[in-house]
Amino acid sequence: RRHQKVIETAPATGLSDETREVIFKDACRLLALNNYRNAGTVEFLVDKNGKHYFMEVNPRVQVEHTVTEEITGIDIVQSQIMIASGKTLPELGLTQDTIAYPTSYAMQCRVTTENPAHDFMPDTGTIDVFRMPCGFGIRLDDGPGFPGAKITPHYDSLLVKITAKARNRKDAAAKLIRALREFRVRGVQTNKSFLLNVLQNREFLEGEVTTGFIAADPTL
Repeated sequence: RRHQKVIETAPATGLSDETREVIFKDACRLLALNNYRNAGTVEFLVDKNGKHYFMEVNPRVQVEHTVTEEITGIDIVQSQIMIASGKTLPELGLTQDTIAYPTSYAMQCRVTTENPAHDFMPDTGTIDVFRMPCGFGIRLDDGPGFPGAKITPHYDSLLVKITAKARNRKDAAAKLIRALREFRVRGVQTNKSFLLNVLQNREFLEGEVTTGFIAADPTL
């Protein structure tokens, strides 16, 4: 929503092996030319014809790093600390040829204190009930949520990131649906209902969505 990601997946769907390799090479070439030596994110957009366009480089770990960690087995946060302390990529075993091609699929959703019925307006208040989900293949990266927590308008609305790892896209979505249904928050509005609607949408499950998907479907 508002051109910001709320559900992230890895590996990306709809990419040919050729396009994926070109994006990898462009990202590595860009960072090598600038002597970049730590964790970062290179962002591209891909059009319906498979042509990719460079957007930006974020010299930091992004919110969606969890899906990359899940499919590669690499602790990105730990790695960037080790590199900053003087370790090299070869010393950490992080050369491109040692990173296996993913055999699993990961999907992350951002649970926020926003009201989907009112254009995702951030909500404020005191959390009365807070119960996190759990289970095999579910990862939780939590934030300010606990009973008695006061949610103010002065900080980001992100409450918790829930990541599922499975064999494929549909199985990962099914695990997220189960986790979200277990998740309980009372006292503030969340985008939980919106996330459940997206995760059960046929176009989303088939990977047939674009950056205009949310805005084009008000039923979500």
